[in-house]
Amino acid sequence: MPINTLIVDDERPARDELVYLLKGFPEINVIGQGKNGLEAVALIKEHDPDLVFLDVQMPGLDGFGVIKKLVERKLRIPQIVFATAYDNYAIQAFEVNAVDYVLKPFDKARIAKAIQRAKKMVEAHTSPVERLESLVGQLSAPPPKASQPVKLLVKSQARMFLVDAEDMIYAAIQDGTITIFARDFEGVSNYRTIEELCASLDSDRFWRPHRSYLVNINHIKEVVPWFKSSYMLKMNDKRASEIPVSRNQTRRLRELLKL
Repeated sequence: MPINTLIVDDERPARDELVYLLKGFPEINVIGQGKNGLEAVALIKEHDPDLVFLDVQMPGLDGFGVIKKLVERKLRIPQIVFATAYDNYAIQAFEVNAVDYVLKPFDKARIAKAIQRAKKMVEAHTSPVERLESLVGQLSAPPPKASQPVKLLVKSQARMFLVDAEDMIYAAIQDGTITIFARDFEGVSNYRTIEELCASLDSDRFWRPHRSYLVNINHIKEVVPWFKSSYMLKMNDKRASEIPVSRNQTRRLRELLKL
């Protein structure tokens, strides 16, 4: 049996990308698309889908608000795969309570994993209500302030250095290795993933503009308009490094810097 699926995201390019990726999975039957939370509730009521790819961050009624509305109206809640730009404290909550989550920009292999998990839930007729209510409860509360480490351990030329977190200008990951860049110093971090590093830092100061980078917003020297309404960040290190801002983080950039 096909898995009847809805896509809800306020950004047209994100919806188009998901539609394109989901065409590669014959078990998925996309039956509709919505661009905000109110449309999501109406479409779920109308179509009673098996699965919804639901954006978390939408103006007005966000993804968590959609879940609350469905519970209030006693509608059957489908399996939910959250599409999100969250990549720090919220991830643990998603892993415990959601069918799955996918980070933007989307990755086909990650989408495939989410579909497999959702398929098992649909076939087992498992209700997601209790888990989703728990998720909304956790994430509706103010996010906990991360316990920011005083120092970051950085390896350079066979020596181990301690760098104040606030002195980190940005971090980049390549081939599974994270490099920390300060004004006059760079070295390899002992963190394994950008997600782990991000979770240990102050989310008000450190931001992930691209899946391969984490920047200290206090060390952004210049915002440079780039191709197709995107931006590059010129950082305050000695090389004036340029960091790309992914399409899905452009809105967050405007919020941070009041563009």
